[in-house]
Amino acid sequence: VESVSKGRLRILLISFIIYIISILSLNNHTGKYDYDLVVIGGGSGGLACSKEAAQLGQKVAVLDYVEPTVKGTKWGLGGTCVNVGCIPKKLMHQAALLGAAVKDAKKYGWQITGPVCHDWATMAEAVHNHVRSLNWGHRVQLQDKKVKYLNLKGSLVDKHTVKGLSKAGKETILTAKNVVIASGGRPKCPTNVPGAMEHGITSDDIFWLKNLCVYSPSVHANQALESLTCCCSDVALECAGFLTGVGMDTTVMVRSIALRGFDQQIAGLVTDYMKTYGTKFAWKCVPKRVDKLSSGALQVTWTDTQTGNDHKDTFDSVLWAVGRAPETKALGLDKLGVQLNKETGKIVLGADESTSVPNIYAFGDIGEGRPELTPTAIKAGKLLAQRLAGQTTELMNYDSVATTVFTPLEYGCVGLSEEEAEKRHGKDGIEVYHAFYKPLEFTVAERDASQCYIKVVCERAGDQKILGLHFTGPNAGEVTQGFAMGFQCGATYSHLLQTVGIHPTCAEEVVKVNITKRSGLDATVTGC
Repeated sequence: VESVSKGRLRILLISFIIYIISILSLNNHTGKYDYDLVVIGGGSGGLACSKEAAQLGQKVAVLDYVEPTVKGTKWGLGGTCVNVGCIPKKLMHQAALLGAAVKDAKKYGWQITGPVCHDWATMAEAVHNHVRSLNWGHRVQLQDKKVKYLNLKGSLVDKHTVKGLSKAGKETILTAKNVVIASGGRPKCPTNVPGAMEHGITSDDIFWLKNLCVYSPSVHANQALESLTCCCSDVALECAGFLTGVGMDTTVMVRSIALRGFDQQIAGLVTDYMKTYGTKFAWKCVPKRVDKLSSGALQVTWTDTQTGNDHKDTFDSVLWAVGRAPETKALGLDKLGVQLNKETGKIVLGADESTSVPNIYAFGDIGEGRPELTPTAIKAGKLLAQRLAGQTTELMNYDSVATTVFTPLEYGCVGLSEEEAEKRHGKDGIEVYHAFYKPLEFTVAERDASQCYIKVVCERAGDQKILGLHFTGPNAGEVTQGFAMGFQCGATYSHLLQTVGIHPTCAEEVVKVNITKRSGLDATVTGC
């Protein structure tokens, strides 16, 4: 009996050990690696991917490190969107809109005495406090989901090994079954313009300025600051817009066209509105050099490409918004054979976000041909985590992704521009419905609405599938977001007409468009 009891005890003990081993194996699926997944980059996409993977039972580590700018600007966890992109930009855009609203308020009966002025330092402190709260929130979320966060600069040793380098130069080696690169990008600064990097700033700096006079000590507190924004990208126009809105004398220097890649008719409306708003434009001009004068002001020399003549002017700040470069150079990708686009430096990816090397994946701004948009990266990151965990085979759909440019008159769009639609389908293959409308809010305030415009680009034949929708006006992002879902459902022009609008709104004008460009009729909306 005693021997039988010992035998049963031995069997129970062995069973218990096997059970413990099986439990441990669930927490370390790969066995021979430290982690199931290591993510390089703690931006919106990288964080979304790492948290999703952890939620699905994967053992995950995320590495994030911010290289300070030339001006010494640095920030916390969360990447571009949280720290030097979407969030501070939208808040500063809101600050500018509130300034315009205060002026409108007088027409609506509000008694406002004395001049209305803006204090940058107050706004900056509030914005910075909010951003820091988001930094902290991301760290807490990673901890709650048991994601290992490492403030290290990551690079690849091989397809399963990542090296993390601390600020002090200490190395940490991590191994993983899969490695995901989501390191994003940083603003470019022209290397062919003497003084550009030394005296200018980028969007990585402007959102963290505590005082606008920081680079121009000669400026008096009651003096209007003069700013030059170089280039005419969405970032350039957004920054120039809110700088104008808070009282800066702002000039945008444009080499060629505004909002390259967007609908060019709409781009013209956006810049026309900005001119009436107070923003100046120097068209067909290229900066040549930047010199700092003894007064602290910055003297910019530029060339008018139409005449070939050089010009000079002084500014208190120069903001470079000439595009972004992917953060791929320090990752060691060339040694591993990860294929890059030689021209852009971005990673060539498959539809499943795979690189040319097995077990190494990438997504977001560093992916060749991918939209440089936060929600896109978040969605792509989550889907990638789900595929790697064997939960789905669904791929990211990069077609018809909506976006908004937060200029003084906002511009929201989804789908193809008129130019791109014409290129794909031919001029006779598309029908463009459009309308100029006046927001009700603009009427009492007596604001000009000449650039408030709606354009719906459709296939001309069949059900007239909608190819592109463009909207300029107040709250363009809120308006466009709802219509974006229609694109995922194959919306047609007849669907649009069948939709009953909400009155009185700007969005209702979209479902009422009925004048075609081809007709040549006046597209101005009349009545209410």
